[in-house]
Amino acid sequence: MLTLVMLTSFKPTNEEGAGKINWMTIEEAIELQKTAPKKIIMDVYTNWCGPCKMLDKNTFQNEDVANYVNEHFYAVKFNGEGNDSVTFKDKTFGNPNYDASKANRRNSAHEFSRYLNVRAYPTMVFFDEEANFITPVTGYLKPQQLELYLKLFQSDKYKDMKTQEQFNEYYKAFKPSFKE
Repeated sequence: MLTLVMLTSFKPTNEEGAGKINWMTIEEAIELQKTAPKKIIMDVYTNWCGPCKMLDKNTFQNEDVANYVNEHFYAVKFNGEGNDSVTFKDKTFGNPNYDASKANRRNSAHEFSRYLNVRAYPTMVFFDEEANFITPVTGYLKPQQLELYLKLFQSDKYKDMKTQEQFNEYYKAFKPSFKE
């Protein structure tokens, strides 16, 4: 049993884990936040979504993205039209209108997706170190485009931005370092 626990909790480092994000559930991320606070990035996807698959292949498998996410965030993968039960902030969410025969086609939106106001896929939802909602970022992003948001939220610079103009200044001044 101890060996099984050790094997399942092992997280690869350096070359072994390069380019692989350590995905988990929202419940696991919130539990980890209790002892090691980090922000959360949640990838809300669907099985039928082409841009979601491109995000997985071209962005989330990028070594710079994966390494940065693993170091600074807990990464959550969530099927926005799936049938998993989710507990968040003492409330349980499901998908009562889920149709198993449509598992790989458009299906009913999950209650948790609706709660987070996700209206399109893919959407990356960011949470702070106490699992408080920051904002969603919708659409397919290349590594350097995602880097802008990862660094904005990780650094807390977003807290000082009260206007669109302030974000635009940040955007113009941002110098990406991730490889495409």
